[in-house]
Amino acid sequence: FVIAGVLSALSALSYAELAGMFASAGAEYEFARKAFNEFVGFVTGWLMVAALLIAAGTVSIGFAQYARYFVDIDARLASLTLLVALTGVIASGIQRSIWLTVALALLQIGGLLLVIGSGVGHVGDRSLTQGATLDGVLSGAALVFFAFIGFDEVVTLSEETHDARRSIPRALLASLAIATALYVLVAIAAVSIVGAGPLAVSETPLALVMEHDLGGRASDLVAAIAIAATINTTLLALTAASRNLNGMARSGSLPAAIATLGQRTRAPWVAALLGLGVAALVAVTADIGLAASVTDFAVYAIFIVVNLAVIALRRSRPDLPRTISVPFSYRGIPLPPLLAIATVVLMLAQLDREAWVLGGLALASGASAWGGLRLVRAR
Repeated sequence: FVIAGVLSALSALSYAELAGMFASAGAEYEFARKAFNEFVGFVTGWLMVAALLIAAGTVSIGFAQYARYFVDIDARLASLTLLVALTGVIASGIQRSIWLTVALALLQIGGLLLVIGSGVGHVGDRSLTQGATLDGVLSGAALVFFAFIGFDEVVTLSEETHDARRSIPRALLASLAIATALYVLVAIAAVSIVGAGPLAVSETPLALVMEHDLGGRASDLVAAIAIAATINTTLLALTAASRNLNGMARSGSLPAAIATLGQRTRAPWVAALLGLGVAALVAVTADIGLAASVTDFAVYAIFIVVNLAVIALRRSRPDLPRTISVPFSYRGIPLPPLLAIATVVLMLAQLDREAWVLGGLALASGASAWGGLRLVRAR
């Protein structure tokens, strides 16, 4: 988790520098557009929206599976109900979304703190390094790298944040630091309580850890925390997607109607409804494993674009004010983005062939949409 956190921080620094320069709901779309051109910006934004909506639909399926632990309900109905309800929250204004997100996040963090608290008295009972190898640690870091994806969604709230050029970069880096600390402490607690071996073979490792103190009640608690986590992840993905669509529409890359805001709520309700439609389609038709792999492919591809954007703008627009600057440059080229790109390429290499094929199709669909919209405007 430490290694994965450091590797994630390389890309987080690039996000922080760009967020301090361009406080836009369009986020990755805006970064790529400013650094390169409209086409690269559009395809990047398209891929980001696709990743977010696929993630929302996929995670809503996870919510349904956990909900069925408590209530006998059709999984698809539960998934669609969640998506509709959360879209209603988003359309009602950012304040309700924020408070719901905070409440759910506190439940998630509370669960992790419970695990950490349970492990305090067991630290030293078992070795944290016995049997560890360099290859094993690096493979583990590649696996848990997925757990850090999502810090970038902070940037999509730039336009609803006070002093966004300063607040957003700080919030982005702080969120990554807090997540890393929690992950590391949970890992130490879990290994200290039950050992690495039992964790490795368990399908529900956190439930296994909690059973040590809670007995049979552990499964109920883990399911409840998982419900909070899946609701929150779905809400964040839908919110970020609606903000990205709104930003792209306001810049003219998508039809202007998508940028429509509610008169009272000032929320992008048309974009939210569009996102609901796509996420619902994913929830009804997608295979969870493949959908997750495509999301990973899209996010990794976007990370590469974002890191390249930092390098390109350092060369083309060194005059632009930067709230935070990525450190350690050589001849005007910041080195952390280069390391970040190398890291992301290694992560991409871990994905299976189907993820590459479907990810390539997502890229191609973005390029086709760009061409189709250009033709429509030309007429």
